[in-house]
Amino acid sequence: MRRLALSLLAAASTLPFVSVSALAAAPAASGPADTASADPAGATGEAVNVVQGDIVVTAQKREQKLKDVPLTVSAVTQDRLNQLGVSELGEMAAFVPGLQIQKQSANNPGFVIRGITSDSGSAQAGSRVSVYYNGVDISRARGAWQDLFDMERIEVVKGPQATLFGTAAEVGAVSMISAHPRAGFSAGLNASYGNYNSTRMSGYVNAGNDTLAGRVAFSHKYRHGYTTNIQPGQDDLNGENDWGARASLRWTPTAAVKVDLVYTYDRQRDPGTGFTSLVYPTSQGASDPFGTTQLSGSPYSASALGAAKLGINRDVHDVNLTGTVQLAPGLTFTTVNGFRTFHSHEVFDADGSRAFYLEFAEDAQGEQYSHEGRFNYDSTHWRATFGWNAFVENSFQKVPFSTDEGTYLACAAISSFAALQKVLSAYGVGTGTGCVNANGVATNAAGQTATYLLTGGKASSLPYTSSYMNKGVNKTFSVFGDVTFTPTPRLEITAGARFLLEHRKSEYSSVQPNSTILAAYGVNTSLLGVVSTNGGLLMADRNYHAVLPRVNVLYRLSPDVNLYATISEGRYSPVLQVTAKTATTANVLPIPAEKLWNYEAGIKGRIGPFSGALSAFYQVYSGFQVTVTTNGVTTTQSAGSAHNPGVEFEGNWQISPILSVNGMAAWLHGRIDGSNALSAYAGNHFRLQPDFSAALAVNLRVPLGQDRLFYFAPNWNTRSSVFFEMPNKAAISQGAYSLTNLRAGFELGPQGRYAVGGYVRNLFNRHYLLDAGNTGGSFGDPTYIAGEPRMYGIEASARF
Repeated sequence: MRRLALSLLAAASTLPFVSVSALAAAPAASGPADTASADPAGATGEAVNVVQGDIVVTAQKREQKLKDVPLTVSAVTQDRLNQLGVSELGEMAAFVPGLQIQKQSANNPGFVIRGITSDSGSAQAGSRVSVYYNGVDISRARGAWQDLFDMERIEVVKGPQATLFGTAAEVGAVSMISAHPRAGFSAGLNASYGNYNSTRMSGYVNAGNDTLAGRVAFSHKYRHGYTTNIQPGQDDLNGENDWGARASLRWTPTAAVKVDLVYTYDRQRDPGTGFTSLVYPTSQGASDPFGTTQLSGSPYSASALGAAKLGINRDVHDVNLTGTVQLAPGLTFTTVNGFRTFHSHEVFDADGSRAFYLEFAEDAQGEQYSHEGRFNYDSTHWRATFGWNAFVENSFQKVPFSTDEGTYLACAAISSFAALQKVLSAYGVGTGTGCVNANGVATNAAGQTATYLLTGGKASSLPYTSSYMNKGVNKTFSVFGDVTFTPTPRLEITAGARFLLEHRKSEYSSVQPNSTILAAYGVNTSLLGVVSTNGGLLMADRNYHAVLPRVNVLYRLSPDVNLYATISEGRYSPVLQVTAKTATTANVLPIPAEKLWNYEAGIKGRIGPFSGALSAFYQVYSGFQVTVTTNGVTTTQSAGSAHNPGVEFEGNWQISPILSVNGMAAWLHGRIDGSNALSAYAGNHFRLQPDFSAALAVNLRVPLGQDRLFYFAPNWNTRSSVFFEMPNKAAISQGAYSLTNLRAGFELGPQGRYAVGGYVRNLFNRHYLLDAGNTGGSFGDPTYIAGEPRMYGIEASARF
């Protein structure tokens, strides 16, 4: 829950392969569903859109074969997701070079492209990585996560993409496109059951004609938590209880007009996240994120935090209306309109123990409105796109906090508490990371609690509750354009830019009662040291503007192989950080925009049975933003400059008609500069990004006679060590590790209409950390979240 830690402590500052450009361009021996002549529904209800063997993408706001896009793009179809046994963004990311997606919970995803992370929960901050759904920006972290079911494809575009995807695409974009209705009837159902009572189901029904067609799809996931929680009345942690549904309608009254209406609902009722402390014991012994932990939350969770149990309650509604009209030969107009609302409430135990110490909740809500209009022109030598975009977001993040005063004063590693902790130590009460016993209470040998001693015996427990809220109303208006000149059939030159205006309004309020214990010692302040506004709102607003250009060149070495190069500028919007200086006076901390220049070149295409892409890039950052934590107080600062050279590769080798191998590898070297930077961060690795990552997937499909086939699809991925925080610390990191997954089974019936098989994920039960540090780390008590252990089960599917 690092994102919440940063938001909270900033407030205290006043005191197969997810594929390559031509990965899917390989011959379709991977199965009937991958061929253009297959059942239109495909193995999962969505045919792959194939033009001369290439997936068609819309990364440049027009349909193009992937190898003809002068950018580094990976495209993943639903068939590829099924082949890999993948149904979540985080699982998919392991097979895309340069992409990491970390899921603490559906409320706390982290999207990482080439070492740049977008995961802030603050409503006052923007996003560094764009996340798009059916052409609409959904980048706000608390509302961006959603299940992958009945998708047409996912496009991952690397490098700054402000011209194409707006200001949030400082370093790239993840664009999800759902399966659209089509003429005819088709349906499909997928189901699986495995250990931890893991149950997954998804399906779709499609019906209609060439004029009007509809499609409904659903997904359900349930799994017991894989981290054992021995606290009575609480659930095991890191489980799932998710539902998703989508209804789509396509109206095509004439050949020149097409209108799509899509409604999506996403819901999570998951148990709590396993933030486990390594220093506070359970009543049965030492805590272990890979074994037993004991997380309890506040005894007053229902009233103070909004729910009695640890866990998440999240609902997302999304409506999208897209229309395209051909105005004349070669000239079309497209409008994309979206409305998205999210409400996510999560209760979590930030100290990672049963102690009544750091108990938090987060209530995040928001509404997003988006409109885009654009004209596309195509001729023999010229292509052009011109358009405008308006995006309005109104959101807030409220953070309640609950603790026992004496326990907090004994445990928090904050220098201003040193005198009180010295007193407690003299009475035999442990302090810092040794403050609580196996029963989760800060006591001495005589059973006297820290609260009892600090209140002179007047109370053995003294509950304390506070909260703060940040709000953001962000409005962005922009115009954008691209022009492509093709002087010869081999050469394309593209130049484009986006001009944007931003109005950012930030608001802040807090209810921070003074500590009763500290007041008795003559110190009138809240426990967190945060100034209370007594619920009153403080506000600041600013206007910003920017011009973000790009230039691309594509050269066709042959009909099947292209070279490309690009120069583009990226920008992370300024952060207008507002807290309280006094109860009625705002403390405004504007953080300048982070800027990036990206220089990139690559080659993509096919030579015989091999297809793939190779790119190299060099990125230069100015005003690189980092967070600084001192004595439990966090602020955002500019660390100066940073550089990130890298190489990415992905490819497919069609060894024989029944065997193909897909692979990817990425090397990135993102570092804060040793000079012209804050000394504490000089030479630090970018967080959450391994220097090296690779993956390999094998797809063997052996015919066993008419309408019978055996499939065997193992895959493997590896990554080097990562640091979860900055400054980099060995204790807040994960060493190199590899995961092996396996799927095998049989397809039966015409074109593999029915399938039954089994799966294993993390075959060798490798222990690895999903995250470390988190909110507890900001108080001197880092917590650790275990990654998924070995999962196995059976699966079946049918198409009609």
